[in-house]
Amino acid sequence: MFIVSSCVDTEEYDNSPQGNFEALWQIIDERYCFFDYKQHEYGLDWQNIYNIYNVRAKGDLDSQQLFEVLTDMLAELRDGHVNLGTAFDYGRYWKWHEDYPSNFSDTIQRRYLGTDYRIAAGVTYRILDDNIGYIYYGSFTNGIGEGNLDEVIKHFAFCNGLIFDIRGNGGGDLTNAEKLAARFCSEKTLVGYMQHKTGKGHSNFSEMEAQYIEPSSRLRWYKPVVILTNREVFSAANEFVKYMKCMPTVKVVGDRTGGGSGLPFNATLPNGWTVRFSACPMYDRNRQQTEFGIEPDYYVALSEADYVKGEDTLIEFARKLLVE
Repeated sequence: MFIVSSCVDTEEYDNSPQGNFEALWQIIDERYCFFDYKQHEYGLDWQNIYNIYNVRAKGDLDSQQLFEVLTDMLAELRDGHVNLGTAFDYGRYWKWHEDYPSNFSDTIQRRYLGTDYRIAAGVTYRILDDNIGYIYYGSFTNGIGEGNLDEVIKHFAFCNGLIFDIRGNGGGDLTNAEKLAARFCSEKTLVGYMQHKTGKGHSNFSEMEAQYIEPSSRLRWYKPVVILTNREVFSAANEFVKYMKCMPTVKVVGDRTGGGSGLPFNATLPNGWTVRFSACPMYDRNRQQTEFGIEPDYYVALSEADYVKGEDTLIEFARKLLVE
């Protein structure tokens, strides 16, 4: 997603372990956007987190020890958009997908793609033998042009349906998600809402601002579509699923997405380390949070029996769904 950067005023904190701890805690306290939601979901108490980690931050810590304390504290937010950047490591919280099966095998996928698949910028695609189109888009950091999309849609013109596989897509450029969703949209469609932080309090937000997807002026696809998801679908890819669930011909198959619905913001600590965190919350069209993921229409997992046979359970389920 688009990341906002800022030089946070850290003059009141010195460049010491305690000073950097205090600066980080306050940056998050004043600017992080999911405190109320996460307090409700699992009892997050940011003041209590301060009390716990303040003890660990005291003393003559070296850089590695300080990094461990600060990343452990940030992990209490359970947010994949919260990261601590240093010259020697990158603090992250990835349990949103590491604690779950991937439900995806690139070895098996190659059996479906073969060797004569097509490549258009960030996507690979081909027509399967039952006249179902298959597209794989592994990362929205890889852009795709309008001309590319025209060619892909033309290639699938006589197909009965389309499988759009975004398993493993950890996000990237949100404009790619919007550009894609517009190709499946027949009219201006409400897809969600977002808010902006308006003050330092945990509940200080603007009114909800509606998000819309408008139909592309280029070629569009109105036949049935199945989106394949797993827990690694995150950030801009999570938003793409949110958009596509608003389209009448689309079904989502697989696992709950990984979430990541806050627009990231960057700040800097006194020692030069950078912290990224969620600053602007986004919601679905029913004004519900998607920070912890989006439910599929059909929960389907990659089965061991199918794996042994070299079949992808999710792709096979989608193919049957599209011919019903």
